[in-house]
Amino acid sequence: MSLFLYEAIRTDGGRVNGEIDAKSRAEAHLLLERKKLQPVSLKIAADVSADAQKHAAKKAAPTVTGPVRLSQAQIIFFTEELSDLLDAGLQLESALKVIEDRQAAPALKQAAARMRQLVRDGMNFSDALRSVSPSFGELYCSLVSAGELSGALPKILKRQVKYLNTMQDLRSQIVQALIYPSFIVGAGILMMFLFMIVLVPQLMDLFDKSDRELPLVTKILIGTSTFLQAYWWLIIAAVFGLVMGFLAIIRQPAGREWWDRVKLDLPLFGQVLRSGFLAQFSQTLSNLVGNGLPLLTGMRLMERATTNTYLKKRITRISEIVAEGGSLSRSMKRVGGFPDVFVDLVGVGEQTGEIGNSLEKAAIRYEKDMNRRITRITALIQPVIICVIAVIVGVVIYSIITSIFEAISGMRPER
Repeated sequence: MSLFLYEAIRTDGGRVNGEIDAKSRAEAHLLLERKKLQPVSLKIAADVSADAQKHAAKKAAPTVTGPVRLSQAQIIFFTEELSDLLDAGLQLESALKVIEDRQAAPALKQAAARMRQLVRDGMNFSDALRSVSPSFGELYCSLVSAGELSGALPKILKRQVKYLNTMQDLRSQIVQALIYPSFIVGAGILMMFLFMIVLVPQLMDLFDKSDRELPLVTKILIGTSTFLQAYWWLIIAAVFGLVMGFLAIIRQPAGREWWDRVKLDLPLFGQVLRSGFLAQFSQTLSNLVGNGLPLLTGMRLMERATTNTYLKKRITRISEIVAEGGSLSRSMKRVGGFPDVFVDLVGVGEQTGEIGNSLEKAAIRYEKDMNRRITRITALIQPVIICVIAVIVGVVIYSIITSIFEAISGMRPER
C-alpha cells in the first residue's frame, strides 16, 4: 500500500487537500471519484516497495509519439462531447475514457487516451491539452485553465463550443463566397496568359504587314507580351522574392506588430477583424468574470490568448493600469484602441456591479456587427471581381479586334 497526498476539487467548486491509502495511482483516482472529488494533484508520499512503484509508473506512463494534430471539426466534437459528459456528472478522467472508447477518429482517440493518462498522473487538464496537441489554441487552453480554477469547466466548455461553431460557420461562409470569384479570377488569369503568350505573337505578323499606326493600347499589349515571353522567369523570381521578404519581415517582432496593426486598418476587412476581436474579448472576459475569476486574472489570460501583437500590447498596458488600481473602462480610454461605445458599456457594468453582463451584451453587439460586415463583404466580392475581370478581358479583346481591323484595312495588295 502507498500513501497518496492529493489536492482535489469538490462538486461545488471548492478545493480540498488530504491523503488516501491505495495500492496504485489508478486505485487512488477511483477512490477519489467515488468521493466525487476531481483530483488536481496526486503525489506518492510513502512507498511499500520502490521497485513495485517504478514498475507501476513505467506501465502507466503514456507512449510519447509526438503532438497529435486535430482538425477544427474534431476539436468541436471533442469539446461538445466532453462538456456533455462532465455536465452529466462524470469526472474528467471518466469522461475522457468514454471519448477514448468511442469509435471516433484515430487521432481523437489517441489524444483522449494521452490526456486521460496525463490527468491521471496529476497534470492539470489545461496543461495536458497543451502537451498532447498544439491544435488547441492558447485561448482554448487558457479558458480550460480558468474553468479548472473556478470549478465551472462544463459551463466554459459549452460556451467554447458555441464560439467554435460560430467561428467555423463564419469561415465556411467566407470560403463558400470566395469559391466562385476564385474560379473567375483563375479563368481570367489563364485567358490573359493565353492571349499574351499564344495569340498576340501570332497576330504580330499581321500587324507588321500593315502600314497604319497601331493604337496605343495595342502597342502596350504587344510590349507586355514581348516582355512576358522574354522575362517571365524574372517576374516569377521577383514575386517569390517579395513574398519571402514579406514573410521574413513579419517574423520579426517589430514587423509582426506593424503587420498586425496594418491588418486592422485595411478597408472593409480591418473593421471585420476589429469587431471580431471585440466580440471575442468581451465574450471571453465575460465567461471568466462570470465564473468567479478576478478581473485582473481574466485580463492576464486574455493577454496570453491574444495572437495580434498590436492588440496584445494594449491589453498588457490595460492590465498594468488595472493592477495599479485603475478601473477597466478608464484604462481602456487611457490606452486607446477601443471604441467609445465599448468603453461606455464596460463603464456602466462597473458602476452597476454587473460587468459580466455588460461584457456579454457588448459581445452580442459586436458579433452582430461582425456578421453584418462579413455579409456585406461577401455580397460585394463576387460582382466586384467579375466586373474587374470583365473590364480587363474586354479591353484586351477590344484592342486585339481593333488592331486586326486596322491591319486588314491597311494591308497593301501584293504585286
